[in-house]
Amino acid sequence: MEFTRRRTTKAIGDEGEALALAHLQRAGLVLVERNYRVARGPHARGGEVDLILRERDGTLVFAEVRARAGTGHGGAAASVGAAKQRRIVLAAQHYLLRWASPPPCRFDVVAIDAGRVEWLRGAFDLS
Repeated sequence: MEFTRRRTTKAIGDEGEALALAHLQRAGLVLVERNYRVARGPHARGGEVDLILRERDGTLVFAEVRARAGTGHGGAAASVGAAKQRRIVLAAQHYLLRWASPPPCRFDVVAIDAGRVEWLRGAFDLS
């Protein structure tokens, strides 16, 4: 996939998400849900998980996808800061409420810089 400056940020993000999903599926992960959102409310900030997947061993993977047309400004992986991590964790916790005994979980980041995919397993945790 080639990124150009004429593409919108949304288009780059959508294409990056599709590229990341294909990469993770080739590695054996199975898509469970895409773009899981928790609405903002009077007492809670919203959150979103781009991809929720399951590993062969049953681990649930909450994956954040970041795509950048170029490698400037620290790259895609550097854009997943503490505030973004908190919103992803919030959404994951909300998602896990459906289980009496949640499966093992992991937070990954798939960073795409100028079409190059980097999969960061266990990029952050609940702390």
